[in-house]
Amino acid sequence: MKLETLISKTIEWHLARNLIEGSTDKQQFMKLHEEVGELCESISNETDVRDDIGDIMVVLINIATRNGYTLAECLEVAYKDIKDRTGQMVDGVFVKDAA
Repeated sequence: MKLETLISKTIEWHLARNLIEGSTDKQQFMKLHEEVGELCESISNETDVRDDIGDIMVVLINIATRNGYTLAECLEVAYKDIKDRTGQMVDGVFVKDAA
């Protein structure tokens, strides 16, 4: 299924369950934190992370939708912020240069 279709179906799922108007960003952030914890567990156990990544995306779609944004818009803003960033790898982590 195409990403756009999956996002649309996910928004419909949220709306059908009153998870846009009936929830808050704070509540959804707590759910996001829970899902990130599950991803951490899967990575630690070296098991399939696809469901965990998908669950994180579901929550991010909720937060974006409730704020009137699309995932593409959010990603574009983030990309514009990082596209010219320089730095170096330190112990497997990219550390950006001081501004």
